[in-house]
Formats: sequence, structure tokens, C-alpha cells
Amino acid sequence: MKKKFSQIENAGEEPRVLCIIQDTTNAKTVNERLTLNLPASTTVSKLFEDVALKAGYVNGSFHLAWGNMTDMVVLDQSSEMPLSDSGFEPGKKNFLQLTDKDGEQPQLASGESGTVDSSGLDDNTQDRFIGPLPRDGIVGCSNDYSSYSYASILKSETGYVGLVNQAMTCYLNSLLQTLFMTPEFRNALYNWEFEEGEEDPVTSIPYQLQRLFVLLQTSKKRAIETTDVTRSFGWDSSEAWQQHDVQELCRVMFDALEQKWKQTEQADLINQLYQGKLKDYVRCLECGYESWRIDTYLDIPLVIRPYGASQAFGSVEEALQAFIQPETLDGPNQYFCERCKKKCDARKGLRFLHFPYLLTLQLKRFDFDYTTMHRIKLNDRMTFPEELDMSPFIDVEDEKSPQTESCTDSGAENEGSCHSDQMSNDFSTDDAVDEGICLDSASSLNGSWTLLTFELFSVMVHSGSAAGGHYYACIKSFSDGQWYSFNDQHVSKITQEDIRKTYGGSSGSRGYYSSAFARSVAVASWFLDAENFPEHIKRLVQKEKEAEEQEKRQREIERNTCKIKLLCMHPVKMVMMENKLEVHKDKTLREAVEMAYKLMDLEGLVPLDCCRLVKYDEFHEYLERSYEGEEDTPMGLLLGGVKSSYMFDLLLETRRPDQVFQTYKPGEVMVKVHVVSLKNETIASPVSVRAYLNQTVAEFKQLIAQATGLSADTMRVVLERCYNDLRLLYVPNKTLKAEGFFRSNKVFVESSDSADHQVTFTDSLLWKLLDRHGNTIRLFVSLPEQSPGLLANRTSYQKVGDESEDSFGGTKSSTKSVEAILEESTEKLKNLSLQQQQEQQDLGSSNSDSQNTSDVEHADSLSQEVSTASSASAVDNRELENRIQIVGGSGTASDPENQLPSEERSDSDVNNDRSTSSMDSDILSSSHSSDTLCNADSGPIPLANGLDSHSITSSRRSKAHEARKETWDTAEEDSGTDSEYDDSGKSKGEAQYLYFRAEPYCQEDGSGDSHKCLLVHVDKRITLATFKQKLEPFVGVPSSQFKVFRVYANNQEFESVRLNETLSSFSDDNKITIRLGRALKKGEYRVKVYQLLVNDPEPCKFLVDAVFAKGMTVRQSKEELLPLLREQCKLDLSIDRFRLRKKTWKNPGTVFLDYHVYEEDINISSNWEVFLEVLDEPEKMKSMSQLAVLTRQWRPSRMKLELFQEVVLESSSVDELKEKLSELSGIPLENLEFAKGRGTFPCDISVLEINQDLDWNPKVSTLNVWPLYISDDGAVVFYRDKTEEPMELSEEERNELMKKESSRLLKTGQRVNYSPRKEKALKIYLDGGPTKDPGQD
Repeated sequence: MKKKFSQIENAGEEPRVLCIIQDTTNAKTVNERLTLNLPASTTVSKLFEDVALKAGYVNGSFHLAWGNMTDMVVLDQSSEMPLSDSGFEPGKKNFLQLTDKDGEQPQLASGESGTVDSSGLDDNTQDRFIGPLPRDGIVGCSNDYSSYSYASILKSETGYVGLVNQAMTCYLNSLLQTLFMTPEFRNALYNWEFEEGEEDPVTSIPYQLQRLFVLLQTSKKRAIETTDVTRSFGWDSSEAWQQHDVQELCRVMFDALEQKWKQTEQADLINQLYQGKLKDYVRCLECGYESWRIDTYLDIPLVIRPYGASQAFGSVEEALQAFIQPETLDGPNQYFCERCKKKCDARKGLRFLHFPYLLTLQLKRFDFDYTTMHRIKLNDRMTFPEELDMSPFIDVEDEKSPQTESCTDSGAENEGSCHSDQMSNDFSTDDAVDEGICLDSASSLNGSWTLLTFELFSVMVHSGSAAGGHYYACIKSFSDGQWYSFNDQHVSKITQEDIRKTYGGSSGSRGYYSSAFARSVAVASWFLDAENFPEHIKRLVQKEKEAEEQEKRQREIERNTCKIKLLCMHPVKMVMMENKLEVHKDKTLREAVEMAYKLMDLEGLVPLDCCRLVKYDEFHEYLERSYEGEEDTPMGLLLGGVKSSYMFDLLLETRRPDQVFQTYKPGEVMVKVHVVSLKNETIASPVSVRAYLNQTVAEFKQLIAQATGLSADTMRVVLERCYNDLRLLYVPNKTLKAEGFFRSNKVFVESSDSADHQVTFTDSLLWKLLDRHGNTIRLFVSLPEQSPGLLANRTSYQKVGDESEDSFGGTKSSTKSVEAILEESTEKLKNLSLQQQQEQQDLGSSNSDSQNTSDVEHADSLSQEVSTASSASAVDNRELENRIQIVGGSGTASDPENQLPSEERSDSDVNNDRSTSSMDSDILSSSHSSDTLCNADSGPIPLANGLDSHSITSSRRSKAHEARKETWDTAEEDSGTDSEYDDSGKSKGEAQYLYFRAEPYCQEDGSGDSHKCLLVHVDKRITLATFKQKLEPFVGVPSSQFKVFRVYANNQEFESVRLNETLSSFSDDNKITIRLGRALKKGEYRVKVYQLLVNDPEPCKFLVDAVFAKGMTVRQSKEELLPLLREQCKLDLSIDRFRLRKKTWKNPGTVFLDYHVYEEDINISSNWEVFLEVLDEPEKMKSMSQLAVLTRQWRPSRMKLELFQEVVLESSSVDELKEKLSELSGIPLENLEFAKGRGTFPCDISVLEINQDLDWNPKVSTLNVWPLYISDDGAVVFYRDKTEEPMELSEEERNELMKKESSRLLKTGQRVNYSPRKEKALKIYLDGGPTKDPGQD
């Protein structure tokens, strides 16, 4: 111990590795944690020694695996690598799991305290309980018993194997374990032999059960999977997430087995073991005549709590007695006696005639509460004996000679179901419960049973609620008489006291669900041991052992396989390929290169000796290091061991045969160098350069000069540290580390003799070019379907298009005509714009409707004249702007005369333009996306500057640049909408020129029709007003005549109305839709008008979009709406017979009076919504002090809600409300009760719940206090007559009404209190799986 202490003391300066180990080998330790804080130099083998010492296990008898990984990755115990090189992180928590090795429990070290006594139980037996074990991440499994302790019985002591829960298959595991623990069923299953030629073993249910039982009996694993069994059922993975009833599963599985066992010795096995008989009789009380029929049953369902009773049965015996208790048929339920030929009083009941070999009792713990309309679970306490005497419940005379009873028309034996007046319809003919026991020989069951005493054999326990829970089984072993708990993968011993805890009652939500009793004379059956197995079972055992050994070997290979991400730049396609390289840790680097070469399918493209693997960081696109001279080094050593994930990737690098690989040394940084040309205003593709952080800027310039051929003396280097953060490197002796270089960096370099060197960097042309480069975004703009501008463009350019062979890439023969059109149409556009503004001022005094009409007509009339200017302004005008030319020959720009609308293009021209725009967009948005490692293009790519063949120019914008105009500041106004026009109606201009480039193209929709679109590259600092002005030539109307909608996810569109805001919230590839319509002016708001229909199923119906202005009265806005309603909605209304009112979501609110003024009396905002309500009589609301309440009468005697009626109150007095309601309905004031509605209008509620769910007759005197809080118009109030008796409903009528109400409430979008989880029917498919309907999907 002293030696160990001194070692730790010497390692005090080292980093420490904190290891937290969870022991998952048994139930007792699964919630415990072992903590070790070790020096980082500790080896992995030493870690195993320390864990073994602390856990009390023999070293080498367990595995350690990473605990925070999806795939279990086991540590190599023999590794001598330090923890720091094995994936452990110093200073952080490293989670590990201690697991079984080769399916066996870890061996306890000698002298371990807390030994287990001879009975196999620990000293804490009295306090423990075997219940559902909590499992993280498993839905539907209860944690009700986390307070109990669990027996720590090792698998080697119990000798039993658990079953893995696939997700929610605890019900299946419980049933399978019960059948496995039944000697007769297991032995009979072993005696059945599978014929491989007749059936597919994958879909054979008996064969897969046989395999499962063999594994449960012979496997060394702690738990085995059930996926092969469920696959034979025809289930897919989704079935594992479905909760089902264990009794339902047993019935369905027994049916499937009977179908599979037809014409075999086991054909009648289920019936011989589980089937009993009973008599369903009716006896006349006048003549004694008895009518009867004989039914069969596979289980006896017992009622826990009789219908209508508050007290449950206390024991199984009481429930059995109630099961056979007859009822008297009298009054309206009299029985028609065939002997008496009249209706007589009779007695109806059940008698047991014969009990099966295995008696199964199933408790009806799941019920339905008609008060709350919810399914519930009954957790009442019900005891059961260890030995059950069934002799009091059998009709001895009937069992001896059932034929001696009075025979009737229905006397034929019926193999259907067990019927009882106390049985629920939920249990049908085929209902068979969980446990099944089969005998070795069916012939031994042919004789009649003389003993009616049954011994308890199995208890199926359900913990949880009716909505979901967890099943587990308590089963008695016939070999040693010991009880065991089979809880999925955990198997442990339990006692009789644990069995008694499953009675239910005070134990919470736990209660046994079904019990199996075996006849006492038959419990001496024994299991077949391995020596007595049939020959086909011995072969199956050997086959499974070999498969398990193979799986073990494969698992060992997996544990020693390095799995790492592999990337490769395709040498021909120049795209980055991705794959996963799986290589054994002992394989050399040379062998790994060959594997990667084949994996990437490079054979025939690049020779193998021209490939190598290098360490690569994909996120930063950084080549970390190469492995020169390490071709024979094992991959496990190069990669730092086998890990579930690596902090780096591998890149398969290729070269040409005449090239030499560059050496990448650790510590180097990668720099992507973009060469900038001020003359051409282009930014070239990146060139990769490697440097060291301790290099100076001067040395770095020399390195760049060698790579690019530029002069280092005149070189300017700009580092982009983060998005649009540009830093000029001007201190020669400063290191790259001090300048902020990291693993992967991007720099821009420029080397020229221009005077731009003498200017301050932020004022230089270089900075402006880079700044524009970093702020340009790409947008997709959808144009209106019938844009008048583009229609006119087609006419204007018809001659030009005819003169050119190719409308986009042709000759320059039409240059003069296009420039003439440009000069003429630009001046015309300016004059027309001023003329239109003057006309708008003249029309300003007209009402809104006429103004809208004139605006639209004016836009249509101008379309032909404006089109020429609009189209021509899309053409390049280098002379007007005196800007930079685009580099010729690069393919990114075309001649000005060839830039025509997309209607004139051929398909090939459109495709060519798209490819060009894609290349431009890559350069324009390179600051937003990572550069590729290799580039196909070596030449510089021109950077568009807004003045190429698609730029927009106009003298109006130029003059606006010369003389600035004040823009309207929204901060000084309450209005939420900006206007692009000032008070005089003149458009606002942009003070500075910002980049804009638009390229038309056509996009096809699903119907095959083409739609006109624009691909726009624009500086996102541009305002929305300027952006709209630049779109004018493409839309074909002035910016005041169209609206901009931003398209969000799910194609939701929202109008952008703040014209003085920039496009900074937009990002690359955002979508915009342009719609024709008048844009808003200062102080105007776009309002959506909905109709309020209080008594319709859909009370909210959209009508029209309207424009309300600040200072307008409500009556004026109603006048504006009248013509819109007539034209668009066909509603011919009188101005005094409808009202406007506030709309909050779907709720009607304040009634707006005619004299109210917007922005003074009524707050208004952009995208506002209001209700329009049609009145049946003149408006009653005259003052803001009045209160309009929507009332609805509830009629219990008819189970009906009457229509809404509005009540106008002069005050907030409850007495006034009740007086108005009494006057309206005729209900006496003293009998009237009211309640406020809940939720969203119309506050719908089920007529079955309204009486108990609402707070009727609140004890308040005013409406504006708790619990009413009625202080605004539109509140919903229900009222009733308290003396009115509710309608009496039968159970059938109630169920029918409940269905109708649920359907009604779902249609109206209201909350339905009873909404059970949608359950999926449990089916076992005998043909291997369900056949999918080709018509589906």
C-alpha cells in the first residue's frame, strides 16, 4: 500500500484521468458507481487491475467497455498504452461499463465480504422484492419499485437465462419464460421435429420456439434475444414498440401453433392441456324445464369488482363463486319457456363440467370508468391460495353424465366461448391466457380427473396503469420447488412473501394479472436433460453452440477492429467521396491503404502506388500529418487504439505518376490562399499552403510567393479570422500565432503596384472588394405568373431576338439597337414614374376602393410603356456607371445585347446560364461555405460586381445618389409598416450603391408548366425598398404595385413590409415570392378580414385582404369593405347590418363602434386581423361601457346545447346577466344557473361532461372577478335550469352518444378528454408477414 501511495505522489504533477465505472453484471450493483482517479500515464492493463481490486472481482473475468457510446467498444486488457493515448480525456469524466465476459458473470475474489448463504439469498431477504427493474430509455416500463431492493443472485446460481426486452416486449418475455418452465410443454416441443424441406425455418413458429428453448437451456449468456421468434410471427421492428396484453398474445400464439401443428402428434396439445367445459343453462322456475348448451374455455376470466359495486372481491374463491352464481330473469327480462309456451321467470347461470390439466385464472384488472370516460386499472387486493380446491365449483352430476340433463334445441355442444352475464364482451371465444403446459404424451390425459385440487405454478404480474406498464412472471420450478422472478434479462430467486406482495391493494399499482394452477397429481413431471434429448434436438444444440462460438469469434474481431471515417477526392469527378474504413488493429498501414483503395473503387483510375492515407480533419479541412516511413506500423498503433469514434478522419490522397507527395508534419497549419485581382475585380480559387504558427508574416509572404508566383515585396495579406472579420497582416516580424492563425485558415492576397497600397485598408478598393464578397447572398425570387413587364419584354425584344442566332450567347450585331432602347426607355421610365406619382396624389382624396381600382388599372395601362424601360434596364450599361469590366473568356459574363428575358431563350441557353450562375454563386458565397480540398478550376473566377449583363441601372437611382433624401424612421412612428414613398409621394433613394445582380430562369412545377423566376445575387445590407426598385424591370410594374413575400419552411409565406430594413435576416438560397398588388404607403396597414359565424361548425371564415389607414374611422373602413365584399365574396351588405370586432386567434373580442378611430381608439399593427359579423337586427352596442356576451343554453333533458344568442349588458353585474338570461329563456330566476365557457371559441364541450366539468353558479356578484374574469366582449356563458332532470341513457345509448360527441369535438378542433392511445391489433402471420396493399401509400 505504501508503494502504491508513493507512486501516486510522484505522479502528482501529471494530469489525472477520472474513471466512473458502472457494474452492469447483476441487478444489485447496476445503480452503483466505482470511481477511480488515476494518472494519465497509467496503462490500460493497470486500470483493469485497479477495477478488479475495487470491485472485488478476479482480474480477467470481466470486460470494460465505453459507457457513453452507442456501440459497445471493449477495452483491450492486454494493452500497455497509457490512458491518455487510449481515448481517455484528462480532467473530464470518462464513463465505463463493467460487463460479463463471454456471457459469464465475473468471478468473485476470495475473501469477498457479504457472501451468499446456502439458500442463495443474501441477508437482506426480508426487505427485498423482485419487481420491474427500471431501465433507462425503455418507454412503458414502470419505475414504481425503485424503492425496493433486489436479490443479487448470480446467473450461475439460478441456472436460468433471461430474455432481452426489444423495447416493449416484456409481455412476450413473461409468457415465453412461463412456457419454458413448464416441463410438459417444453418436452412436447422438443419431441416435434422440423422438416427443412417443407417450410422456411425463418417463418416456422414451432422451430423458432424450439431454438429459443434450447438456448434458454444450454446457453452461457446472461440473456438472449427474441428477435428470431418475433420474426417468425411476421413482425417488423415497429411491433417491438407496441404494448399488448399477455392474455391476447397467448391466445393468438396458441392459435398459430395449432395451425402449424395440424396433422402432427401435437395437433390437439393445447386443448388437452388448457381446455375445460362448462354448461350455460336457463331453467324455468314454473315447470323446471332447462335449456342448455355446453361451451369450452381455455381460461376463466374473473371479475374483480362487480359492475356498480364499490367493494371488490377479496379472494379468488369469492370471484369464482360469483362467476357461477345464477341470476333470475323476471319482469321485462322474463324467459320464454318452450314447455309452458309463455314468458316465465327463469334462472340463468353457468356450471363447470370439466377442468383442464392446467387451470388458468385471468383477473379482469382493466375496466372502463363511464363517469370519467377513461379506461382504468383496478389495483384492488385479491388473494389466491397456494393450493386451490375447485370441487365446490363443479356440478358433479353434470360432469358424470351431462347427457341426462333436459335437452333443448341448443343442446348441441359448442366449441365457442365461455359466456356469463358477469363476463365482459372483451373476452371472446378464443381468449386464452398466458401460461401453457403440455404433457409428454397426450394419451395420458384421456382419462377423467378425480382430484380437483390444483397447485399454484405461475403468477403473471402487471405493474403500471391502464395506459401502459410492465409485465414480469413469478414461476415455481418443478425441479426444486423454488420460486423465481423472470424479469426480462434478470432472473432471481424469490420467496413466498414476495408472492404475497403481488396480491395488489396497498402495494400501489402492482397486482397479479393471471395465475396458472397445475393439478397436484401431475406436478411430478421432469424436464428432459441433454443426454435424453431427441437426436434432432442434439443436432440443434450442436448447431447453436457452433453459431454461438462463431458469434463469439466475430465479436472478438469486432472488438479489435478500428472503424474510422474515410474520405477521398475523386481524381476524375473532383467530388469528395465518403466511406467507412474497417481495419483490424494488427493490419499494417500498407494493407490499410490497399483496403481503402478497393473501398473507394479507384482501380483503373489511379495506380495503387499513387495513393496514401493521411490524418485529416474534415471539419477544418486540415491535413494533420502524413505517415512517411510507417508503412509497416499496425493501424492500432497509428490510430491510438480501437475506439468507438475518433477525433480525426483518414484521407486517401492521390497523385499523378509524375508528382511527389508532400510531407505533412504535425504542428503545421493549413492556409487556403485566394489571389485577388484589383484590375479585374476577381477572386481566384484557393491554393493550399502549409505553414508553421511560429513563422513570421514576412516568412509567410515568401511562402505564398513561391506557391503563387506573386511578388512578396508588394504583397498585401488579409486574414479572414471569422465571418467577414478581415485583418490586414502588416507587421513583418509578428508570428502567425500572434495574428490569430489556427489549424485551417483563409487569407486573401494581392500584389500590384497600384496606388491602392497607400490608402487606409478600410478605405481601399481591396477592402471594398472583400467586403462585398463577404456580404453577398443568393436569393431565389419567384415572379408573378402574368407579369405585364415580362409580357411586354417579349414584344420589345422580338426583333433583337430574331437578329441573333443565340439569344444569349450570340454575336454583337444588335448592340446599337439595345443601347438605343436602354437610353430611350430609361428616360421614359423616369417620366412615367413622376407622372404616376402625380396621379396618385390627385387620387389621394378618393376612397380606398376607388384608389385600389385606379392603381391597378393604371399599372395595367402602363405595362406596355414601362416594359421597354424595364427590360432594357436589365441590360448591362457600363458607360452609365463607369464600373469595372468583367474578365472576358471566363464564361461568366455575356455580351450586353444578348441579355434577353428567359422567354426568348432556348433550353440549352437556360442550362448554360444556370451553370454560370452556379459558378458565380460559389465565389460569392465562399465566405459562408467551406472550400473544397482540391479544385478542378485553376483559373481565376470573375467576381460579379452588379454592373455586368444583368445589372439594373436607371437615371432615377443615379439622381437619388447625387441628392440624398431623408428616409422615414419607424422608431419615430407607431406604425409597424414603412413606406417607400415620402409625404409628397416621391420614392426614397439609397445613398450608396450596393451590389445587385439578377439572372432570369424558368422553373418547372409538378404539372410540367414553367414558372418565371430570378436568381439574384445581392448585398444583404441593401434595404427592402431599394431591393424592390431593382426588381422593377423584372416584375414589370413600379415597386409600389407589387409585394414581397418571404417563403419559410413548409412553404409558409409572410409579407415583408418594413421597407427601410435591410436583408440581413436573409441567408443564401432563401426563397422570395413576388405578388402583384398595391404596396402600402406611410401609415397604412394590411388587414385580413374574417367572417364570424357563431353558430356554424366553422365559426371563422376568411373573406378579404383590405387596407386600413391611420386616422380612419371604423365606419370609413366599413365603407371601404362594402365593394370588396360584393366583388370578391358576393356579399351584399348594408353598412348598418354588420360590425367589426377584435380577433384574437379564433376568439371574438371587443366590438368596434363606428366612431372609433384607428391608432387613437383602436391599436392597429401590420398583418392585423379583424372579425366581420353580420347582424340580424340593428346594432345594440352604442357605448364602450356596454358588454356583449355570447350565451348558450344547456338542455339536460334533451342532452343538447342550443344555438348562441348575444346578450348586451349595461354593467358587469351578475344579477343583470341572470335577469337577461331569464328573460331570454323563460327560466325562473331562482332556478337559473350559469357557467363560463373554457378554451378557444366556441368553447365546445361534450354534453356528457358539461354538468361536471364546468364551474356552475359561481358565488360572485360581478363578472370581472375570479373565477369569471369577464371584462371584454365575446365571452361565452352557458346556462341551464337546475330543476331540469337529465335524460336517462342506457349503456348502449351512452356509448353511441360518446362516439358522436368525440367525432363532433374533433371536427371543431376542441379538446377531447377521452382520447385513448391508438392501439395496434396483435397478429401473428402464418405466412411470414403481412402483405402490403399495393394501393396504399
